[in-house]
Amino acid sequence: MNIDEARGWLDDHVNLEQAGLGTSPAPPTLERMQAVVELLGSPQLEFPSVHLTGTNGKSSTARMLSALLTATDLSVGSYTSPHLERVNERLAWCGAPISDEALAETLARVALVEAHVPERPTYFEILTAAALSWFADLAVQVAVVEVGLGGRWDATNVIDGEVAVVTNVSIDHVEYLGSSAEGIAAEKAGIVKPGAVLVLGETDPMLSRYFLDRGAAEVWRRGADFGVRGNRMAHGGRVMELFTPGRDYPEVFLPLHGRHQAENAALALAGAEAVLGRVLPDELVREAFTSVTSPGRLEVLGHQPLVLLDGAHNVAGAQALLVALAEEFAPAPRTLVVGLLREKSPHEMLEALDAPHGESIVCTRPPSPRALDPLHLAEAARELGLASDRVAVVDDVDDAVQHAIGTSDPDGQVVVTGSLYVAGAARAALRARGGEAPSAHE
Repeated sequence: MNIDEARGWLDDHVNLEQAGLGTSPAPPTLERMQAVVELLGSPQLEFPSVHLTGTNGKSSTARMLSALLTATDLSVGSYTSPHLERVNERLAWCGAPISDEALAETLARVALVEAHVPERPTYFEILTAAALSWFADLAVQVAVVEVGLGGRWDATNVIDGEVAVVTNVSIDHVEYLGSSAEGIAAEKAGIVKPGAVLVLGETDPMLSRYFLDRGAAEVWRRGADFGVRGNRMAHGGRVMELFTPGRDYPEVFLPLHGRHQAENAALALAGAEAVLGRVLPDELVREAFTSVTSPGRLEVLGHQPLVLLDGAHNVAGAQALLVALAEEFAPAPRTLVVGLLREKSPHEMLEALDAPHGESIVCTRPPSPRALDPLHLAEAARELGLASDRVAVVDDVDDAVQHAIGTSDPDGQVVVTGSLYVAGAARAALRARGGEAPSAHE
């Protein structure tokens, strides 16, 4: 199997990220995934792992945690989702994405065992199995594994994470996880295994109890055992003062925008110390955080006008984006380029983005079968009070971004958001046109 054949075979499977959870071939279960990994020789047993869940911040936290562990000279595998531009981004070794050759080889291995599985696995299950198999081949010393959705029934939950990291809990994916924060917390708590170390970022007692009841051997709580003592803007990012159970880390620079990224950094640092069982040298922490990137998260792709991408896909993420824009960027006429998936409430998302007070909005279609018709988004914008001449509908993401740039003043802002699918499509198009950001997989 070459890479084109491997990707074609992968794409021929049910992709719940693209098609929606209603197309699932069966009720939530780990049986398919367990069958696949058993036929592959149970690769998940070959290395210790850190398991991450939460509503927002998982991928950024995973990237920071992987950078910290790699800086200690460990061989580190990382598995994140979704990808922005290429599926290779999801599987990485010491920060470098899997090559086409290695991806084709490991997918071919999964394809060989598929015929012996009672039910056909999904796209995400295949990629998860491929990641675990690849990590075992590499003899990684630790794997950082991000949950795809929820926790209890997620394909990644075939691992027994020695450390479980929880970022936060808020309402998202209601079509699968339910509409209550408590129900979502209960699902996410499924990754916490008896005897593990739990690094708990959620501070609401009504939600945190679901994680505490899972029998972790040790619990580190945000605000008590680890957290952020200082968090201020700096040129190109933040300067933070972090603390863990073992020590304080003052004046740490993180080259990412957004106050919330310091909270992710504290989680990552605590997670790294939990894995290693020791504090980290101050200089190592500084160097590791300086190397961190988080593509598609408050990422600057152009100037005059300022062009920013952020994959905020739920109300909490949109609110965090708005706070970051207010704190870190000079006030300017703002044009939003927004595309949503159909399970999102357009009114709630536009209100969270403060769209009625923006200069204008360009409604577009995420490159996904689950895309909300941009005409519905435009209707919601008008119902929230935006005049019709401030609302445009441009179906293609690239064309929508170019329309926004072309109609904005040089001192204005263009903010592309609403979905990682929109952010990824915009990022690829802007880079092809000579945008400023490096490749997401570099």
